[in-house]
Amino acid sequence: MRKILDLHIHSKFSRAVSQEMEPATLAYWAAKKGIDILGTGDFTHPEWLKELQEKLEENEDGLFVLKKQFESNNKKRKTRFILQAEISCIYSKNNKTRRIHIIVLAPNFKAVEKINAVLGWSSNLTSDGRPIIGMDAKELTRIVLDSDPSCIVIPAHIWTPWFSLYGSMSGFDSIEECFEELTEKIKAVETGLSSDPEMNWRLSELDNRAIISNSDAHSPAKLGREANIFEFEKNNLSYKAVADILAKNDKSKFKGTIEFYPEEGKYHFDGHRKCQVSLSPEESKKLNYICPVCHRPLTVGVLNRVQVLADKKESNDKRRVPFKSLIPLSEIIADVYGIGEKSKKVEEEYEKLTREYSEFDILINISSAVLEKMTEKEIAEGIIKARKGKVTRIPGYDGVFGTISVTGRSKEKKRTKKKEKTGQQIGLF
Repeated sequence: MRKILDLHIHSKFSRAVSQEMEPATLAYWAAKKGIDILGTGDFTHPEWLKELQEKLEENEDGLFVLKKQFESNNKKRKTRFILQAEISCIYSKNNKTRRIHIIVLAPNFKAVEKINAVLGWSSNLTSDGRPIIGMDAKELTRIVLDSDPSCIVIPAHIWTPWFSLYGSMSGFDSIEECFEELTEKIKAVETGLSSDPEMNWRLSELDNRAIISNSDAHSPAKLGREANIFEFEKNNLSYKAVADILAKNDKSKFKGTIEFYPEEGKYHFDGHRKCQVSLSPEESKKLNYICPVCHRPLTVGVLNRVQVLADKKESNDKRRVPFKSLIPLSEIIADVYGIGEKSKKVEEEYEKLTREYSEFDILINISSAVLEKMTEKEIAEGIIKARKGKVTRIPGYDGVFGTISVTGRSKEKKRTKKKEKTGQQIGLF
């Protein structure tokens, strides 16, 4: 019983997040995308928690569904929700300011209420769905696990420069440096949009930890831009089953991840957004990490940071959990038409294609012959090119998203134009 999970999103109560991020719309879009289990986002926010408790009911142990009166019209699949939040820890440790985001998964509302009660003593949980707390990530981990030992603590987007475990601007050089005696409690990490599993395989301390990928979505259409594929035993769908796969990094059940091309992430390369300077690690090193335009320090990106901390050469170890890099369907359509992703023409074609099949079915499973009957030939060809990694890549930098194109007709000046290898091929169903 294979399921797709997106375990990190945000609600309408987080800053810079769409007001459409509410339960019924989330369930509708999860079904459209092909997501079976979706994080709730933001359970630390009192109003969002109240809405979750009002609109969700437990379907399996620790997994929730919309109550019937709140169900959406999309009946393709029943969306399960898992209680999830992201917390921003900003604190000083060893004479350096640390900024780390932590994902928390919880088995029930009782555990959530315990976590919120303790955090609420010292932090304002109403100010943002992703609260900022002045607490060591280790101490947050202790509070979470004290609320319920089955909770899962996952460092979020671990390479992002400003807010992550390994971030070049505010992170640590190892898990142990951050979590100390609680290091063994960190069973999984999240890649973030600017890295893929293959980049993470270069750190030996991640060898026995689950390397997961999630959307970190701020709007419904961005759900599933990264996701995980788990295999569950029949009649064993539950929070505990999810937690066990993560904790044990069980490769017989952790079947793969669905990835952004990492160059599309907005921190893949080094650079300076204000000056429109984008540099590879080798180029920025020659410049001593100083912007050649304004002569201020560059933002050191994910690829550079991986190279600094890596203790192994690149690995294609077949024992690893496989992954597949894709381009979201609406981006492929927009690329082919040469117009914006939010254009009416793109939205109409996307809606037409996803009436019968989920987006993941279209991007991964449906044959080219069937695709050509469903849509225009160039769109069908673009989907197949994305599957095979036959794309043009312009890396993102310093908060600017990169561009992945199946046509090569990017509106931006192309600093690179090459075909590169993609992850190991996987099937979903």
